[in-house]
Amino acid sequence: MPTHTLTQQFATEYAKGAVPGMIRAIRTIKRANNLILIGALAASYLHQAHYLATLGAGMFAWIVPAVFDLAMLSMLTITQTPGMAVDAKRAAMKILSIVVVISAAVNFAAPGPLGLRIIFALVVGLVAGVEWVAAKIRPDFAAIEAHEVEVITEVRPKGKLDPEVARARAAKAAATRRAKQEAADEVARVKAARAAERAKARADRESLDQAELDRFLTQGRAQLEQTVTLTDLDKSGAHRAPEQSMSRL
Repeated sequence: MPTHTLTQQFATEYAKGAVPGMIRAIRTIKRANNLILIGALAASYLHQAHYLATLGAGMFAWIVPAVFDLAMLSMLTITQTPGMAVDAKRAAMKILSIVVVISAAVNFAAPGPLGLRIIFALVVGLVAGVEWVAAKIRPDFAAIEAHEVEVITEVRPKGKLDPEVARARAAKAAATRRAKQEAADEVARVKAARAAERAKARADRESLDQAELDRFLTQGRAQLEQTVTLTDLDKSGAHRAPEQSMSRL
């Protein structure tokens, strides 16, 4: 039974704690992003509503900014949801760009110092940016595994992995290569079968076209020969008629 040093045990426990640490980091970041999103939306909404109220929009000053902010969140959710249809994402991006430009323009048009107007216009972009980043937050499993291997390898004698771990990973890599090769072979077989079917269909069409052309030429040749024969008969009959008339005289 192999013995493990304190350093190896610590490295193993440290690698095990990478996943819980990553989960806690993701939760913390998402909570912070939600707070930023709420604050940015509230600032943008109140600023736009106050400006529209000074223009005499009445109760619509509080409704219209809310509609634009909700539309922004809805379009961002569509664009960042995995598995959503491509045409839906493309349409959502177009609507999102329009909503962001209008909302930023209203914030910038509000009276006040130029710097303050620029800040409120950028708040709208912050809403879109924070939601976009929040949708991208997910663990990088390849990086976690590479970090685990790196930590464990550093404490192995001469940088070598445990033989059992090495064999398991080699077997996994070989199985992955075989699966990829089989998938590639299957794709190649399917493509070859489809190419053969297309070639056969093309040959059948060409054969039918050639048979139709031969039949057309045969019929045309027969009609031409028949026409020539009738013309020769008509000419010979016309020559005999004057000769007969002369013999009677």
